[in-house]
This record gives sequence, C-alpha cells and structure tokens, in this order.
Amino acid sequence: MNRLQEQFNKQIVPALKEQFGYKNNMEVPRIQKVVINVGIGKYLKDNKFVESIKRDLAAIAGQAPVETKARKSVAGFKIREQQVVGMAVTLRGQRMYDFLDKLISIGLPRVKDFRGVSPKGFDGRGSYHLGLKEHIVFPEISNDALEHIFGLQVSIVTNAGKDEPAKALLTAMNFPFIKDDVKQ
Repeated sequence: MNRLQEQFNKQIVPALKEQFGYKNNMEVPRIQKVVINVGIGKYLKDNKFVESIKRDLAAIAGQAPVETKARKSVAGFKIREQQVVGMAVTLRGQRMYDFLDKLISIGLPRVKDFRGVSPKGFDGRGSYHLGLKEHIVFPEISNDALEHIFGLQVSIVTNAGKDEPAKALLTAMNFPFIKDDVKQ
C-alpha cells in the first residue's frame, strides 16, 4: 500500500468525518481517478515527436497512453476526422495514488518559480484540474535523452459532488494550494 493511500485511510478519513459530520466512512469523498492529457497541437505531422510524447507519458504515468482522435474535420486547423490530436492516460487504484504522491512531493516542487497551485481549478462538481507547462518536472524524464518539452493537464476526479469537501480532501493530502488571500 502506498504511503498516500495509507495516510488517507488512517488520518484523512477520520478528519473529514469529523469536519463535515459524516456518519459513515463511505460518505467521505474519495479520489476516483486521475486523468493525464497531452494535446499534440502543431506537431500533428511530426511522428517522431508523437512517439516521444507517447514514451514520456507512459514513463510518467506507469501505463500506456491512449490516442485521442478528432471527432470531425476542421479545415481552419488542418485537422481531419479520426486524426490523432492528443494522448490521455486514466489512472485508478494503486497507480493513481503513486502518481499523486509523485506529483505532490516531487513534481510540483520542481516547477520553476513554484508558489503553489491555484484553488480556482475546481469545476463546481468536486473535480480539480491543473496544467503543467513542462513535463520534465517528473523524475522519470532524463534531461540527457530529452527531445521535446511539452505541457500536460492533470484532472483529479473525486466523488465529492461539491468543491468544498474536495478541496478539504486534497488539502489533507498536502496538496500545495495558494492561500485565498494572496494575489496571484
């Protein structure tokens, strides 16, 4: 069992039960999945770049990414229907907790000029979304074999239903939110 998962079961569940008055452990909000998404964008025609994204994303997530394809053609963007426009990985269970632990303790502190993540990334249904400009903050990516630098989006999906319990859950997991009173 991962240390973050162990912390969730032993410390966070009782703390959230007390804070929100839940009567049952199953009422406590949980993280259902983490989705990592990379848009290919202007590098659609560069197969070498697409393969490096696939390799690096698999190293970061611990599982192979799925190609996301365009649903319809858009002439203005030179995109055809069924053309690969991105890569996505959905993590659940042990891999999800491993990735979150790595993101919180290693990845985010390595971001240049990092002061914390914005608390405005919640979507109103208890899910949190954040973007990273560079994928090189993860320890699996060595700077020696680095071909391209790309950004990625991380979506943390909870079953909280509201933003307040979801924020309390992520805060209890030591997610580094910027204080609300500080200007960004």
